[in-house]
This record gives sequence, structure tokens and C-alpha cells, in this order.
Amino acid sequence: MLDPVAFQIGPFTIYWYGIIITFAFILGTILAYYHATKTDIDPEHILNMLILIIPGSIIGARLFQVFSLWDDYRSNPLEIFATWHGGLAIHGGLIGGFLVGYYYVRKHRLDFWKLADIFAPSIILGQAIGRWGNFINQEAYGSAVTRAYISHFPDFIQRQMFIGGQYHHPAFFYESVWDLLVFIVLMVYHRRQHFKGQIMLLYLILYSAGRFFIEGLRLDSLMWGPFRSAQFLSVLIIIACAVIYLKRLKKGDLNKSPES
Repeated sequence: MLDPVAFQIGPFTIYWYGIIITFAFILGTILAYYHATKTDIDPEHILNMLILIIPGSIIGARLFQVFSLWDDYRSNPLEIFATWHGGLAIHGGLIGGFLVGYYYVRKHRLDFWKLADIFAPSIILGQAIGRWGNFINQEAYGSAVTRAYISHFPDFIQRQMFIGGQYHHPAFFYESVWDLLVFIVLMVYHRRQHFKGQIMLLYLILYSAGRFFIEGLRLDSLMWGPFRSAQFLSVLIIIACAVIYLKRLKKGDLNKSPES
């Protein structure tokens, strides 16, 4: 197993998980800022929004995880704050980031859909990178597989996916690759938009479709009764976004006002 600790500075321990997540946020910020420069939106709004969105996303992701596994956390409440141990649920992060982002957009009377399109590629790229934090912590892995199957992957993945005496599906890797493919699709569509909001809606639909199937392989899914929460939410997101996508495509409102 890889050591989750990157290095120590005196009494402070720096974890690979935190480094990877931080790198994902930085790269996503640079990309969003670049995309903003290609629009009529002041790029400074991107930086101002991220001051709110980053902590909002982390808090939302952690709260989603804690509430879904409350029976585990209530016996050890201090572990709630140990985000460096992993346990950030992406759907909670999306909800938290959306809420604070929407607050900022409404306050400054900005175009919600245009900003959503700016952020979408950054979000999926960050997710692709962030999954490697799960790899370091031996999270987001799937059911057991044969030695012959896992041998198709690099040695370092094989070693890290040997858990409990068995090799497991590197589900984190599947999702990271899927996220990169979605990122490429979004970058292509950035120059071929038919309406505002298309990039964000495509992100939500494509990511959710991949997550639904990959989640079915995982052994550490967050459960809501008999349902895997990620699969349940993925279905809702796909249906809702598909309906909105078709309506906005029909309107073709690429050049409509922010109030649209």
C-alpha cells in the first residue's frame, strides 16, 4: 500500500489526498479563468466565486458523507473533521458549490447559465484528478477480480487494489478515465454551443450516466436504504437535465438575456 502521508513539517502532516484535491482545485480555477476571458464576464468574478465555492463544495461533500454514514461518525465525532482521511461525496460537493455559486450569481446579477458553462469543464477535470486521491487512500474500489484481470493494469495499481487478500476492480480508475472523456467532449462543445447551459447540462448527463454504471461495481457505496445514493441521484439528474436540455435546445437561447 502507498503511504497516504506525503511528508511532515514539524507537527503538521501533509497527506497526498489533500495535495491531489488542492491541485485539482488550482487547475480547475486556471481553466475556468481562461474560459471567462473568452466571454463578456469579468474573470475576477471567477476568483471571487471560488472563494465561496471551494469551501462550500468541501463542506457540502463532507456533510453528505457524514449524514449518509451517521451511525459510524456519531461514535467518533472528531472524525467528522478529518477530511484528509477521505470521505468527500461528490454529489454533496456539487450541491454545496451550486448553492453558494447561485447566491453569488443572484447577488451580482450575472448570467447563471453562462457561468455554469464556464465552470463545467473545470468541475469534471477536477473530479478526474481527485479520484487519484481515492486511489491513495484505497477508496472507491470495486468487487473482487481475478489476478488475470488485474494484470492488465500497471503494477502500482495492482498493488494498491490488493485489499483484504483479494484484488479489486479499480473503480476509481474507471471513473477517472470516464471523467477525462467527458472533459474532452465538453471542450469540443465549448466552440459548438447551440444554447447557454448546454455545457453544464451535458456534463451532468454524461457524468451521471458513467457514475451510475461504475457505482454498481463499488463495495463502499453510500446507501440510502436499499439504494446506492449515487445511482439514485444519477437517475434523477439525468432525467431532470435531459428535460431541461431538450427545452433549451428547442428555444436555442444562446444569445438571450441573463434573465432567461
